[in-house]
Amino acid sequence: MKFSYVMLPDYPLRDSLASIKLADELGFHACYAADETWHKDLWLLFAAASLQTERIRFGPSVSSVVLREPSLIAQAAATLDELSGGRAEVVLSSGNFGLLAQYAIDWTTTKPLSRVKEAAHVVRTLLDEGAITYEGEFFTYDGLFTFARPVQERVPVKLGAMRGPKSFQAAGELSDGVHHALSYTREAYDYAVRNFRIGAEGAGKDWASMDIGAWVVFATGPDSAVAKEAARSMVGLYASSMPAEQLERNGVEPSAMKPVVDALGAGDLGRAIELTPPELGERLSIAGTPEECVEKIKREIEPAGVNHMILAVTDATLVKQFMGRELPEVADVDTQLRLIHDQIMPAFGP
Repeated sequence: MKFSYVMLPDYPLRDSLASIKLADELGFHACYAADETWHKDLWLLFAAASLQTERIRFGPSVSSVVLREPSLIAQAAATLDELSGGRAEVVLSSGNFGLLAQYAIDWTTTKPLSRVKEAAHVVRTLLDEGAITYEGEFFTYDGLFTFARPVQERVPVKLGAMRGPKSFQAAGELSDGVHHALSYTREAYDYAVRNFRIGAEGAGKDWASMDIGAWVVFATGPDSAVAKEAARSMVGLYASSMPAEQLERNGVEPSAMKPVVDALGAGDLGRAIELTPPELGERLSIAGTPEECVEKIKREIEPAGVNHMILAVTDATLVKQFMGRELPEVADVDTQLRLIHDQIMPAFGP
């Protein structure tokens, strides 16, 4: 099992760089970030971080192929790969539907999966060949080339998937792996891995050797209740992007989330937290003491075939910034990274 740190790049940049450097020293596999306008630019942050680290990998999880043209994703990834000495990768998706709405883009009209599949071809071609001539439904190029060239033999290009079976199957067939966000039950991961395996085996690939990542809301510390309260504060914000089918696979009735989503939409963040009961917060996160986190991963996630935990570490700074709530007793990011290294990673082997 690999462990990675996924950040929302909203901290002071000095703090983010220090946390990434610590994750590198502790042996985390990768540092990912959301490629969204809401946050600081991950490509610039990771370019700086690459010069201060030695082993940790970098990339977006995820980058939207609606808002960021795929040839520019390939250009940025190749540049970051050279700068980092071969440590770049990318995870593609159609993007956060809430963010698309703020661009006045109706995601239902964008043919999200078809667009992502075509974008994956564009990114893969430019990374491998440095040039592309292609006429697609969404993207067309006539001899486009770039001098941005990666140094690793094959930059991993993966897909993010959350909804129906075809997205997981496409990830297995067309990419180097899948990152599945915001699921916490064995049922949800059995579904994701089963369909990923169908796509991979149909393309003649060894599915078990590919990257199968679980992107989860995460908080840990010596006080279980404090960690779970931090996660609960953020669950509604994240879960508002979960499609109804995914909520059901996680044992949550979509109607139970509607009041929380409505409060978020109205800008009443305090009310959204109030409407998120503790049992819902616990169901839709990995939170608690390190021992509790290990137990849930081993019970709900690892048995399905997931081989990569991607931890969206939640601390007081994020809760304050996004939800306006003071929780000073929550362990900070660096403390949680150390706890993961010392008490969680060892439970999953060297």
